[in-house]
Amino acid sequence: MACPHLDYRESDGERSFDTARAFCTVTDEFVQPVHADICNERYGLDPEADCEVFRADAGLDWDE
Repeated sequence: MACPHLDYRESDGERSFDTARAFCTVTDEFVQPVHADICNERYGLDPEADCEVFRADAGLDWDE
């Protein structure tokens, strides 16, 4: 499953892009393609267990 917090957007509200760019809804910013690939389903990561950004935003420690 792909990260439910990763969204692909074709604009940033002010300008349009030729190709959609990865946007992290947890950090509320566009992320680098390599980071988006890691968040993608092919790596099988679970945001609640594996994503430090999601866990920090949710106030979770690593032992929870």
